[in-house]
Amino acid sequence: MHINIMKKIGITGGVGCGKSTVLELIKENCNCHVVLADDVANMLKDPGQPLYDPIIKLLGDEILTAGYGSQIDRAKMAAAIFGPGKEENLKAVNQLIHPAVREYIEKDMARWEENKACDIYFLEAALLIEERYDEILDEIWYIYSSVPTRTKRLKEGRAYSDERIAGIMSKQMTETAFFAACQRVVDNDGSLDNTSRSVRETLAQVME
Repeated sequence: MHINIMKKIGITGGVGCGKSTVLELIKENCNCHVVLADDVANMLKDPGQPLYDPIIKLLGDEILTAGYGSQIDRAKMAAAIFGPGKEENLKAVNQLIHPAVREYIEKDMARWEENKACDIYFLEAALLIEERYDEILDEIWYIYSSVPTRTKRLKEGRAYSDERIAGIMSKQMTETAFFAACQRVVDNDGSLDNTSRSVRETLAQVME
């Protein structure tokens, strides 16, 4: 089933909720285009892209893998913006990245809508709600997994410690806030079959 007007849907959720798993199931069940905000940000930091020079000017060329014209080293950049005393660097970098990513995504959405190339444009971003992407989206889906499930995944899949998990979760929106801000919920707290069923049911509601 195809729809006449491309829908724009955001995908969000806390760390370890399984957004990647849900997006793979979404791709299998509808004619869609999926964009990850993190991938856009990384692309825009490549040599010749809009964020490359401003970030180097801000943080210095010591964040490069070699000399000017080489890639920005993610680990070196992280060391320059995270940690005690580096809050201003992080704030300044975010003020560069977030508007550039938003501009790219808005233009990309317009291209896909004009070409009528898909039924649904999915945007995944951790800060989807905080960065007010609801202004350009038709609706936002919350990928729900309980804290114990998320904790188990992060320990087994990423070898995160309890302290690291607690630190990340403490900086993210609560379940209550996610439920309040999102229009639909995909249940990814159980088996893959259960998640697949939840994805199909949610897509069916959208495609009605």
